Amino acid sequence: MIETVKPGLFTLIQDEGRWGYQAYGMPVAGALDRYGYRVANLLAGNRRGAAALEMIMQGGTFRFSQKCLVAVGGADMQARVNDLEVPNWSAFYVPAGGVLSFDGVLTGCRTYLAVHGGFEAPPVLGSRSTYTRANVGGMDGRPLKGGDVLSTGHDVYSGTVPISLPDHFVRRYDQEITLRIILGPQDDMFTPEGVRTLLASKYLISPEADRMGYRLEGPKIEHVDKADIISDALPLGAVQVPAHGMPIVMMADRQTTGGYAKMATVIGPDLSLLAQGKPGDAVRFSRCSDEEAVEALRREEQCYEEIQVCLVSQQSSPPNPLRSLNVFVDGVYYDVRIQEER
Repeated sequence: MIETVKPGLFTLIQDEGRWGYQAYGMPVAGALDRYGYRVANLLAGNRRGAAALEMIMQGGTFRFSQKCLVAVGGADMQARVNDLEVPNWSAFYVPAGGVLSFDGVLTGCRTYLAVHGGFEAPPVLGSRSTYTRANVGGMDGRPLKGGDVLSTGHDVYSGTVPISLPDHFVRRYDQEITLRIILGPQDDMFTPEGVRTLLASKYLISPEADRMGYRLEGPKIEHVDKADIISDALPLGAVQVPAHGMPIVMMADRQTTGGYAKMATVIGPDLSLLAQGKPGDAVRFSRCSDEEAVEALRREEQCYEEIQVCLVSQQSSPPNPLRSLNVFVDGVYYDVRIQEER
């Protein structure tokens, strides 16, 4: 069992989302940064889709009743086990009775905490994701609060050991984010100058940015006439531009339909970068082709496969393991396995 000592600013149970119900008005929800979420689960030895914790800006504190292998990925929230630091983008053990704590972010915005087996929660429409606007999923449809007790599940693909993600897979977050977009479906409702404005300008993430949509501030985008349309489907990454001329990028908790013209759509692989953006960070847009978008998605999926192969090869159990020790050197936590040589 895992006790929530401090919940953090806005900590939610999330998985890959509640797909297949948008036609009935149910938003998808799910992890905002799918790269950080998926890699944390890979490090923890979990199957794709296992539930993890998503923390924003300020992380929580958790007490473990039993020894547990956990993994963290995404923003660096200065994870510590019993007040001794552990590296981001790694898997490590928390001993029985141990406390895993997080602080404020150093880089990025959202951190993902995965446990071996995933977090247990009753599935709602096939997903454990939390959608707070409807009080659906996760921990009674709300953020964690102090005293909440979490359980681990059985969403594992293999055993695993403490390990750090190879450096070339580690994401680093800049204060200026470039998002690739495909124009449409209503780009004809904007003047040519309006399109040029979007592609040539720097926008700042507004303090109003949230899981539903990232509101941006900057040069006004010009419409041909009105900004309103007959409401239609609202895809992930859609760039809506209301009458005020400021773009809004729709995220995981977006409503299922919208009545503002959509100038473009951010490609899926780049939304993880936006999810790690904080208010005040800069955003630029770059046009790409359909073929480039498909190739970017292919590369992302290939990256997950390469990470899994890499981790499995490094996590293979050595022959004749004798015992393991928790070692602390210069304030850093290590899980050390001792084995015989042949």
